[in-house]
Amino acid sequence: MTAEPDGPEDRVRRFATIWSRAVYPLTATSRTRPEFEEQLFPLARQLRDALCAPVFEASRGRPVGAALVDAHCTDPDALSRTLDVVEAYLVLYCGAEGDQEEMRSRSARLQHAAAAGFAHALRERTLAEQEAISAAALKARSAVAEALHASEARFRAVFEGAAIGISIASLDGTVIDVNDTLLRMLGTPEQVVRNRNVSDWTHADDAPHVWNLYGELTRGEREHFHVEKAFYRPDGTALWTNLSVSLLRDAEGMPQYQLALMEDTTERRLLNLRLRYEATHDALTGLPNRTLFFERLEKALAAGPENRFGLCYLDLDGFKTVNDSLGHAAGDRLLVEVADRLQSCATAPGEMVARLGGDEFVALTTGHGTEQEVDELAGRIMHALSAPIRIDGRELTVRGSIGIVEGPAGERSAAEVLRSADITMYRAKSAGGNRFELADPVQDARAITRHGLTTALPAALARGEFFIEYQPLVNLGDGSVRGAEALVRWLHPQHGILGPDRFIELAEHTGLIVPLGRWVLEQSVWQARQWQERHADAGPLRINVNLSPCQLTHPGLVSDTVEILERVGLAPHSLCLEVTESALIGADDDLLKPLRRLAEMGVDIALDDFGTGYSNLANLRRLPVSILKLDRSFTQGMQQFPADPVDLKIVEGIVALAHNLDLAVTVEGVETGAQAEQLRELGCDTAQGWYYARPGPPDRLHQLALADATG
Repeated sequence: MTAEPDGPEDRVRRFATIWSRAVYPLTATSRTRPEFEEQLFPLARQLRDALCAPVFEASRGRPVGAALVDAHCTDPDALSRTLDVVEAYLVLYCGAEGDQEEMRSRSARLQHAAAAGFAHALRERTLAEQEAISAAALKARSAVAEALHASEARFRAVFEGAAIGISIASLDGTVIDVNDTLLRMLGTPEQVVRNRNVSDWTHADDAPHVWNLYGELTRGEREHFHVEKAFYRPDGTALWTNLSVSLLRDAEGMPQYQLALMEDTTERRLLNLRLRYEATHDALTGLPNRTLFFERLEKALAAGPENRFGLCYLDLDGFKTVNDSLGHAAGDRLLVEVADRLQSCATAPGEMVARLGGDEFVALTTGHGTEQEVDELAGRIMHALSAPIRIDGRELTVRGSIGIVEGPAGERSAAEVLRSADITMYRAKSAGGNRFELADPVQDARAITRHGLTTALPAALARGEFFIEYQPLVNLGDGSVRGAEALVRWLHPQHGILGPDRFIELAEHTGLIVPLGRWVLEQSVWQARQWQERHADAGPLRINVNLSPCQLTHPGLVSDTVEILERVGLAPHSLCLEVTESALIGADDDLLKPLRRLAEMGVDIALDDFGTGYSNLANLRRLPVSILKLDRSFTQGMQQFPADPVDLKIVEGIVALAHNLDLAVTVEGVETGAQAEQLRELGCDTAQGWYYARPGPPDRLHQLALADATG
């Protein structure tokens, strides 16, 4: 046993040694095995560097595959052994320091790139060889024609010494002569081939035009043709050839013989088929991969409106837990078992199963009755997953969420169908998982719109698509305008003006709420300063700005607020920050600390939507709030006459409690004069609602401040 490699170069050297030992027996090189290892060592470095690069590029594996061909490793098994060595040892020796799942994913993509580079280089080399062979064939054909008219000895020398298969037949197709190369290619004795008719060499894979071209040649309508054609060997295997057939004429120009030249392309074809299979099938499960699935789906969608399709998009529930707890090897075995079960569910004509990646699978059915078939297919999948899977002595229960899309062909693209199935699958997962859901165009449209808004948010802030409207806050005692609440809007290029209910939650999920909230605060404070300068004799007008729960946890909340107030020149007591009751339920001291600091500076803190969070009223004593904003649900009962007495008692009790705690009370949703009068009699301090004014531009508040709001 040798010592384990220590440094990075030692590990690359060990990888190159294993690689050279695996591939060297299949090379056609004159180098010794150690010399061949030195040739592979820089290629091993390239794979190591590509695997560990900060920015991964799978295409860096292509030159490695091409270099194998340059090193005379053209045997398909040389590529196979190379891919096996990369899969087994590249991450082990060169990627142990990185995230193993990421390293294995990169290694798999490098394998595909290396295989593609190998195929491309081999194809280029083959084309060059074909050109040389074609030149030799043309030369041989010319020499054969000349020999038939001149010297039998010269003809035999060319005929027997050619590296390609050659046969001569009469115009009626009877074989007159063949060379030894062709006999070896066919694996058939000469006596069996001679006097046989060319028409006997049909094959099941013959394209229809092959024999049409042959008929034109024997009738003298064409001089030659070139096709790819297969022949049966006695052992049942197929010989694939590049076949060139020419018409030979006598000295007077009359058709006399057929000349066939054949190049054996069987091994190259098998290699191409293997590379095609590897490019279109999942290496772990053997199922068709995303590439082949999209080919089949696009073909199904192009089949015409009389045909239909059904698609099941499956995502396993809780697969990450299996990977995290049992390891990726166990997760891989689980995926293989799931793939086998899914394959057994889709055996009817027109059905297929594919793995898109990770724990995502798709099942496709096509035909005329897919409305019922796709439901039955989804049911079979759910039933197949219900039985426990045994991995490493443990029985694992596997569940899945399925999104189903079904419909006529020709109406949607493959990308649109898969997006709809993906959205529907996540709807099934959000509903608890272990179920399947049918696509709903309305819900799809909502999800797509939501995704579009989410992705457009950052650019919208940069382009200045947001603006603020202001709704007045009115003193119930004298009807004067005391300030306004700032309400942000989004002027979307396609959807028009959007309220905060359409995008604030999205901004919170993406983290954009912090810069957006800071922008709203800055604009609102600046506007409050403008109002105060215009209405200095009417007393200061305050501005209320809403805070998202995400902003409460941002470390720059206090410093940003102080910086904006000082730069604009607005006194802290002219600013009120509104925080929803639900955001402060159970809040610890760390969360309340920034609000306390702001309150100590003179900034008012309002508890918004009070009464909707079922909070303990005793908590009010520990919260740094100075204002309660009653939710509009408390005032709805006051719109009728007579007012709901229960609502009156509740509001009266809350107002009394608030005043006893030195808290002011603001009421939202005031829509009638009767409501406003009752709230004034109950002791509420300020109100806002459509009765006074709807949210509008800042100049609207200027107009209201000049007159009696209740008038």
